[in-house]
Amino acid sequence: MTRYIFITGGVVSSLGKGLASAALGALLQARGYKVRLCKLDPYLNVDPGTMSPYEHGECFVTDDGAETDLDLGHYERFTGRPCTKGDNITTGRIYLDIITKERRGDYLGATIQVIPHVTNTIKDFVLSTDGEFDFVLVEIGGTVGDIEGLPFFEAIRQLSQQLDRDQSVFVHLTLLPYIPSAGELKTKPTQHSVAELRSIGIQPDVLLCRTDRPIPKEERRKLGLFCNVRESAVVEARDARSIYDVPLAYHEKGLDTEVLAAFGIKDAPKPDVARWLEISERIANPEGEVNVAIVGKYTGLKDAYKSIIEALTHGGIANKIKVNLKWIDSELLETEKPADHLGDVDAILVPGGFGERGAEGKIVAAQFARERKIPYLGICFGMQMAVVEAARNLAGVKDASSSEFGPTPEPVVGLLTEWLQGNELQKRNIGDDLGGTMRLGAYRAQLVAGSKVAEIYGTTDISERHRHRYEVNMAYRQRLEDKGMVFSGLSPDGLLPEIVELKEHPWFIGVQFHPELKSRPFDPHPLFKSFIEAAVEQSRLV
Repeated sequence: MTRYIFITGGVVSSLGKGLASAALGALLQARGYKVRLCKLDPYLNVDPGTMSPYEHGECFVTDDGAETDLDLGHYERFTGRPCTKGDNITTGRIYLDIITKERRGDYLGATIQVIPHVTNTIKDFVLSTDGEFDFVLVEIGGTVGDIEGLPFFEAIRQLSQQLDRDQSVFVHLTLLPYIPSAGELKTKPTQHSVAELRSIGIQPDVLLCRTDRPIPKEERRKLGLFCNVRESAVVEARDARSIYDVPLAYHEKGLDTEVLAAFGIKDAPKPDVARWLEISERIANPEGEVNVAIVGKYTGLKDAYKSIIEALTHGGIANKIKVNLKWIDSELLETEKPADHLGDVDAILVPGGFGERGAEGKIVAAQFARERKIPYLGICFGMQMAVVEAARNLAGVKDASSSEFGPTPEPVVGLLTEWLQGNELQKRNIGDDLGGTMRLGAYRAQLVAGSKVAEIYGTTDISERHRHRYEVNMAYRQRLEDKGMVFSGLSPDGLLPEIVELKEHPWFIGVQFHPELKSRPFDPHPLFKSFIEAAVEQSRLV
């Protein structure tokens, strides 16, 4: 029998429902249970693929090509289970599907309403894997009281009535603010949040209370009394040193125990948290540190690069090293001396992005790394700009550019119009809709034997996740390779460049895919592990 855990949020947004869901899933998994985590997003976008990173943060991509909420990245990193397009749904997707069916006549002339048509679609999504897992954790985006979230709350309320009594549990994440002038934590915001939940028919079983200090016994008693939960089910969720300490902290405070108790499970296996203890120990006691520059265009919102941040952390864990991040707006490098910003770093990473703004700054960063022999990792757009830089300054293609920025006589990077997905030919053109039309999801690549990347991966056959519209133009390959830029990874048909590297450089690699999406704290991605190792070597040289 599959049991369902619904995680809701109250008081304010950005409390960390995704992280709490992932940590709880990891704890249940550590007890030997099979878990699935999924996310219900109330916004009207079909998916976050066309949303600005400043609006939504990172767009996480799954193996099957879904553009999803960044919380799915937490789910994967904490449980190791790859998410799919069936693990994230939005209001926009629900309405698009319903309206498509209505236009086809699938509803046989019925009046289409929020109840039952929208709520039924939500319930079908949640129950789509019923019987396949021991626990399904369902995170509801937004905050209780948001008007756009009402259909989702109604759907999970209905589900709790349809399922057996011991088959669903509600966990409510809330905030206990500390008021310095009063010298105490305040419980009233949580009481109001729970009252809002109860007004729509949902009674939380467990309160997960975000706080920056211990919850006094009296406040815990008051929360239990006024929110109608057991006092022991008021779980303290204090700020942690690292997100990878959260599973251990939640277990110590009894979150997983209380959730299992709410299901009436008394004989659950004890959790094996050995790997989380090891990770926590490595983070707490590094043997050194390195400074890595991230040269991007969305540096004002760190969540835009969430998976990159975590993958660098994983590389540090693998090398027992603390990774300090230096955030550099790429536009600064277009008007200021690069040495003023990059002269004190041990490695440079240029992440993905879209559009011309800040592109020249990324090219400057690639040139600085190439000329100063500083380890460089270019991801997606970062690879493309490294190739443009090499074309201009090594191969003599002075007008080298990308057609993404407009017409150019030297399109070293151009629009991807055709590619193979399995045995099926995919076609795109410049006039297509933006949403869902990129090269998305997992694709295989063949690495050149004896190359740097083949050594790093330990194989010549890899599969990585993609999200891009433009490709490096293979017509320039020979001129670039003549100057030392090796095309060391290609699509299986040999038509699309996947990886480039520089021969006469200690560590300079550009990849068209997004390796950060497959990195895990207990299984760091080989490229990030090697990149941080190279940064350590660089730090010893200066």
